[in-house]
Amino acid sequence: MFKKILLGALFALVAMSANAQFEAGKKYFNLSTSSLSLSYSKNDKMRLNIGALAGVFVADDWMFYVQGEYNHKRLMYDRLVKIGRKIHQDEVLLGVGGRYYIEQNGIYLGLAAQFAHHEQSFDNFYLTPEIGYAFFVNQYITLEPAVYYQMSLNDFSDASTVGLKLGVGITF
Repeated sequence: MFKKILLGALFALVAMSANAQFEAGKKYFNLSTSSLSLSYSKNDKMRLNIGALAGVFVADDWMFYVQGEYNHKRLMYDRLVKIGRKIHQDEVLLGVGGRYYIEQNGIYLGLAAQFAHHEQSFDNFYLTPEIGYAFFVNQYITLEPAVYYQMSLNDFSDASTVGLKLGVGITF
């Protein structure tokens, strides 16, 4: 009986601290990577990625954010050069987006618009929906795995990417 009461109190405490993270006016910062070679694109042989995101909860459960990313890709081929030649491609992405957090279970849904500048002076525009989970380490820190689809609006078939990323979020 005592174990049930203690367990119930623990769950209530976790639920209250999770709810406090999604309140209007809270600020949020996240560092993430998708460098685990888990992104899929038929042109990518290898991808290294680091991203940063800073946001604010404009209403309970609703966050607006700005983000920046750096990607380094080793390509299987580049159609602008010669097919079969292995080259690399660096890109810098800047974007804005929003997330909705479902308080009851920690799942979040997001959508971002990103502008990418490639080192070969090739620019691209992406829409990136994602679904993720906010695992609460403590009252301020979350681990956030997510699945995303980076849909290219310039070259849908060759430049769109599906992937998995892992982030660490801090709410203050």
